[in-house]
Amino acid sequence: MGRRGGPGRRGYPAELRRRAVDLLAAGRTAADLARDLGISEQAIYGWRRQERIDQGVEAGLSTLERAELAAAKRRIRELEAELAVHRRAAELLKEQADPKGGSPPSR
Repeated sequence: MGRRGGPGRRGYPAELRRRAVDLLAAGRTAADLARDLGISEQAIYGWRRQERIDQGVEAGLSTLERAELAAAKRRIRELEAELAVHRRAAELLKEQADPKGGSPPSR
């Protein structure tokens, strides 16, 4: 079983991750699971670690905190892009209002 592709979709399905972590907790080895499921051992260890973080057993960002952080970073990127557009528009308006080499403004 391989990774799922497509925009906005990364990694493996949640059900596969849950099943792998449950089987690991039941005594299966990561090497056996990796071979049977067609995934890397490192992925399984990462899922187990995240599960322990979500349960409060291990320190780190929970799944919810990771999602919130990703959303905040995405929003910051959007706002920075919007700000860049506004700054460029202000520069263009300033150039139009104050042409270089023109006569001094009349009073």
